[in-house]
Amino acid sequence: MTTMKVLALGGAGATGRVAARVAAGLPGVHELVIADRDLPAARRAAAALAAATVVPVRAQRVDVTDPAGLHAALGAADAVLNTVGPYYRFGLDVLRAAIRARTDYLDICDDWEPTVAMLELDGEARAAGVRAVIGMGASPGVSNLLAARAAARLDTLTDVYTAWPVDAGPRPGGSPPDTSPPEPSLRDANGAVSAAAVHWMQQISGTVAAVEDGRIVRRPPLRPVTLDLPGGHRGTAYTVGHPEPVTLHRSLRPTGEAANLMVVRAGTAAYLDVLRADLDAGRLSNETAAADLDGPTLRRVLRAAGRAPRLRGPGTLPPFFAAATGTRDGRPAAALARLTGADGLLADMAEATGVPAGLALAQLLDGTVGPAGVHPPEAAVDAERFFRDLARECPGVEVVEEL
Repeated sequence: MTTMKVLALGGAGATGRVAARVAAGLPGVHELVIADRDLPAARRAAAALAAATVVPVRAQRVDVTDPAGLHAALGAADAVLNTVGPYYRFGLDVLRAAIRARTDYLDICDDWEPTVAMLELDGEARAAGVRAVIGMGASPGVSNLLAARAAARLDTLTDVYTAWPVDAGPRPGGSPPDTSPPEPSLRDANGAVSAAAVHWMQQISGTVAAVEDGRIVRRPPLRPVTLDLPGGHRGTAYTVGHPEPVTLHRSLRPTGEAANLMVVRAGTAAYLDVLRADLDAGRLSNETAAADLDGPTLRRVLRAAGRAPRLRGPGTLPPFFAAATGTRDGRPAAALARLTGADGLLADMAEATGVPAGLALAQLLDGTVGPAGVHPPEAAVDAERFFRDLARECPGVEVVEEL
């Protein structure tokens, strides 16, 4: 097997450290470089990982906003695992740089806007012989592979939905709506608002990509979608901007709808709707809105409390799933693919995102991903192998399919 040098770009961050940990255990990796603009943090991450693996690990300062330094770092590597976000700011430039350096590429891009632009670099990547997989985390990533599994159970495909949890489990019958803000931590290890939180605010404001009547359209986010799925899974989830509709439109070609959904309590959906209104009115930036989630103002809590009773909750929807509708054997049918045993994994955003990225990197390194070009996960990653690898990495996690 060819041995390779991997550049873990953003490898000192929470998700980057997880992805690098998984990458260090992959066959064929002969050196791992923890690259980050924060060199002391990169050195700490490299030292911790080096103590737990036999693969040589070193730290390097790389700032993705420095074109020359980025190109030099990429040119010295065989593959780059890019976890630097938010991707609507940095994703496109890093992919362009990787193509120019002829370095294979994998990222966890979770913004739909750069996803469109990055897919347009497919011709350049093919000409350079670069294989790139974009959006291979939890959502997008695992969600795309679940969508492909669900769609494969049908003869024709009308609608396809992917969904991920925010703070929702089934609510006890008769419980009043919860008007509290989301539970997950929205700050990084240094106490700053996380890039993931800033990304989230970008994707609940303005308009986002969705599919209607088989065509890409732009619609306001937080639209309620009520689903009645196989296995008695029923409830309402809310649309959010994400790459899945963009890529699934290309790969699966649904003739009806495609959307990415948040499985979220009604109270949290109401609070997000308040933030959306203030973002769209220019009263908040993505950064100040993310900070507000971590320290909500009384005025916004009261505004959300007035909206929450009008909203529906998640009912018995699974926390993380993909669903497809269409026909099977000439009759209307629905298919559901969901993860079970993943409560611990999904409770930690860094683990839920970094582990899939690291596991998919194995397929990029050993040639399973191919040919050259820019690919979404469902078009490049061997789903059967991926879910087997995920079950080994996270014992108890498995895919359940229902019709």
